[in-house]
Amino acid sequence: MRERIKVQLTEHVSNETGSAKVTQKATYEVGNLRVRRTQKLLREALVALIEERGFEALTIGELTERAMVSRAAFYRTYQDKYDLVEQIFDEAMNRLLNAVGELGSVHPTGIWVTFFEHIAEYEQLYRALLGSKGSPWFVGKMRASLSDLIQERGQLPHSPTVSTHPAHTFADSFAPDLVSAMFVEAITWWLEHGRPYSPTEIATRTARLAAALFREASTWQ
Repeated sequence: MRERIKVQLTEHVSNETGSAKVTQKATYEVGNLRVRRTQKLLREALVALIEERGFEALTIGELTERAMVSRAAFYRTYQDKYDLVEQIFDEAMNRLLNAVGELGSVHPTGIWVTFFEHIAEYEQLYRALLGSKGSPWFVGKMRASLSDLIQERGQLPHSPTVSTHPAHTFADSFAPDLVSAMFVEAITWWLEHGRPYSPTEIATRTARLAAALFREASTWQ
């Protein structure tokens, strides 16, 4: 009798624990969906307001009103409008870094395709941010992030067979800064002209131009 009661109690506790876990999972999924919906609405509102007023002039109040979300919902995810934009750009850099990491020491031009694919995915946003009503702050951040990546990854070899020979060495930041500016200008041109090339084609062309510049820079004393 005692054993049966013990089994029943154990089953009851187990069922309650299982139900609690299911409830927690469902609550998390609902919350996650709500966050993603809020992010989507804010990004759409951001693009519209940049095109209307310019990035520097827009306020959080205008942004949340246009997106029809509360200020509290905004500040649960972002510190300010700069943080909103920064998080979106961080997605692009993470994709690029992951592509480089997965390839190890091999650096074909194709690693930039993932970066341009992200740009294409958020075409309206990047066109707005890089356009005449966009943000000089964002352009500067984009250039600086790409320059840092080039300087860091440029020290790696192109393939395992030449592991003692770095892909590129830089006496200073001139060449990386120049190449990062070229990539930003390539993105701006690509978007303003309605993406006449595929992400693969524009990435390959830009990377080849960068490689030519690096070859020339390697001859400088």
